[in-house]
Amino acid sequence: MKILITGSNGMLGHDLIEVLKDKHELILTTSKTLDITDKDGVIDFICKNNPDIVINSAAYTNVDGCEENQELAYNVNGEGVKNLALGCSKIDCPLVHVSTDYVFNGENTRPWVEDDEIGPISVYGKSKLKGEEAILEILEKFFIIRTAWLYGINGGNFPKTMLELAKNHSEITVVYDEVGTPTYTPDLACAISKLIETDYYGIYHITNSGSCSWCEFARYIFEVADEDVKVIPVTASEFARPAPRPHYSVLENKRWTDNGFKPLRHYKEAIKEYVELIK
Repeated sequence: MKILITGSNGMLGHDLIEVLKDKHELILTTSKTLDITDKDGVIDFICKNNPDIVINSAAYTNVDGCEENQELAYNVNGEGVKNLALGCSKIDCPLVHVSTDYVFNGENTRPWVEDDEIGPISVYGKSKLKGEEAILEILEKFFIIRTAWLYGINGGNFPKTMLELAKNHSEITVVYDEVGTPTYTPDLACAISKLIETDYYGIYHITNSGSCSWCEFARYIFEVADEDVKVIPVTASEFARPAPRPHYSVLENKRWTDNGFKPLRHYKEAIKEYVELIK
């Protein structure tokens, strides 16, 4: 297949390239080579290159930054996605769009399934939902993939930050009342590579297996990395940040497994691999 990837220089973009490059022809773009907020430019680019599928891994993902730069958030995460959908509609090409657990309000006692009621509480979540809504309105062939707590080799992320802090700190405070599923970008990229071989269109939740709080995740990272750091639990309200976060955003990968795909490995297995690679 000829695959157009936006955000190819990002954390997930790097891993998508690694997974897809041997089997497919890739058209790689960054914000410098394709500004997804430029409607005419996007439609023209897609029509000229005529890909078999578009994978959108471009996004404004700075959750707190979105609160302070709302126009940018909605332009990239909402209008930008709409522009890609319009381009795909011109050539009857499916769109893969990476979305987020933040489209939910976090007030749940069980993992969220794909058709649960959405209700984002942050600008980031609301802007990402705008992107989802645009796809649903414009396209019939699409894969919307909600994922969570991403980390990988190529980019800033929570495990990398924890290991950096461990170099100079014997104690670190970490939030304990936000629960989700850490997801390793190479595992997500592999899942996407399998999904695009099918026509099982729709909304998917795809994360690693298991769940934890940020506090539990930090403790496990230090255990795996053999770092002697005390993790002190604090509440999200004590750890004041501009954007509210969902308290519980574990995603059940229901549609993924219903369609015969194997659950992704446990987050504890994935983080072991990651720590070995970067240590």
